[in-house]
Amino acid sequence: MSDDDRAAVLACQGGDREAFDRLVERYQHDVYRLCFRYVNNHQDANDLAQEAFLKAFKAIGRFRGDSAFSTWLYRIAVNACLSFRSSRKPEGDEVPDGLPDGRPGALDGVIDTERSRKVREAVGRLPAKQRATVILKIYEDLSHDEVAKAMGSSVGTVKANLFHALANLRKLLPDVGE
Repeated sequence: MSDDDRAAVLACQGGDREAFDRLVERYQHDVYRLCFRYVNNHQDANDLAQEAFLKAFKAIGRFRGDSAFSTWLYRIAVNACLSFRSSRKPEGDEVPDGLPDGRPGALDGVIDTERSRKVREAVGRLPAKQRATVILKIYEDLSHDEVAKAMGSSVGTVKANLFHALANLRKLLPDVGE
């Protein structure tokens, strides 16, 4: 855990609300992005990110520092997303990718955008634990150990989830490499 995070967490545990505001500012984009990749809807991702920070604020006194603050916060966000997905089947929004430009090679940009859309849709169809593993490991670039801590599982389980997720993605996306 970074010294800044450690100092902010200790200050929060001592009752300093402004210290938690600094943590929110530091991690709000990452937590929102994680939630968005999971639910694929802007409003739901905002709500889930706020829920994750609220739960973290209420539980900050129980944070022991066994892992990085960000890992602990990601676990809270993943649990919120898992609960949300199990409670209802939301309609997804398209992730804004920006408009392709008119310069040479723009066709490649359109093709890449279409591939990205197909991959996002396929990831959205994975079972919940596999989806969370892919998002944390591949999109958020966490280590196997960090993913395990964020999901409350073992490294072996994370590796198995990732293996099965990638196999499922290959089935769902047979032509994505073309």
